[in-house]
Amino acid sequence: MQAKRRRSSAATIALLPTWIAAIFIYIGTMVWSVRLSFTDSTIFPSSNYVGFAQYARLFRTSRWLASLENVLIFGVLYVAGCLALGFVLAASLDRKVRFEAMFRTIFLYPYAMSFVVTGLIWQWMLNPTFGIQASVRALGWQNFAFDWIVSRDMAIYTVVFAGIWQGAGLVMVIALSGMRGIGEEQWKAAQIDGIPVWRIYLSIILPQLGPALAASSMLLSMGVIKTYDLVVALTGGGPGFSTEVPAKFIMDNLFERQNLGLASAGATVLVLSVVMAVAPFRYALYMRARRKGAQ
Repeated sequence: MQAKRRRSSAATIALLPTWIAAIFIYIGTMVWSVRLSFTDSTIFPSSNYVGFAQYARLFRTSRWLASLENVLIFGVLYVAGCLALGFVLAASLDRKVRFEAMFRTIFLYPYAMSFVVTGLIWQWMLNPTFGIQASVRALGWQNFAFDWIVSRDMAIYTVVFAGIWQGAGLVMVIALSGMRGIGEEQWKAAQIDGIPVWRIYLSIILPQLGPALAASSMLLSMGVIKTYDLVVALTGGGPGFSTEVPAKFIMDNLFERQNLGLASAGATVLVLSVVMAVAPFRYALYMRARRKGAQ
């Protein structure tokens, strides 16, 4: 018993620097940012409290409202697209195709890239001057047009395409691992009943992948909320503010406009959004564990 206590004390001492860093660096800076959001801080922190004035100003700013609309469009389409494409890719590989390892690596490779690299690749592909549009016109289709990246109405969808291209591989890996955990007996029973393969995946396999797809959705949603580098590399937030996102709004106000109070208010709203995205998933896991414990 004494030896066990000594090992426990040693582990506590070893983890103490990490706890201190987490408390003072992460939580401390978060609290400091929330505090600054209630002041009139500009280029330097100020102690002049103005209440919720920065938040009122924030939600009167058309650029911030546009960024919220854009991140909502991007988030819904990005998460849904990644889940759908990732599931289809996983189902394709689950059929034990030849060169599965090679295809799995190819599909997952975009996820290994940073969003900056992804944004630059898609910027080159979608550039009307030398991208897809120019290549197709060089083949003889002079009326072909694919200039979404310079269109205010369509630019946000180019960000969605680039995001799905990168994120679908993550969903594929998680869904494929879930599929491989389903017993062969269910497949045999369904095949004996003459159920088509596509119906087996939709009606039998997909419902059993709930936890895996929920984890994927949470990871993707957290990525949506903090989206910044993909937009900067791909569109720079333009044309105009058509692809502006909250994280870019915050960084611009912090480093370019030197408006520390407004940037801190935006960051606080962003943190609350992350909490709202994670909390339902964590609560579902807690209730599930509690039900299992009660049984």
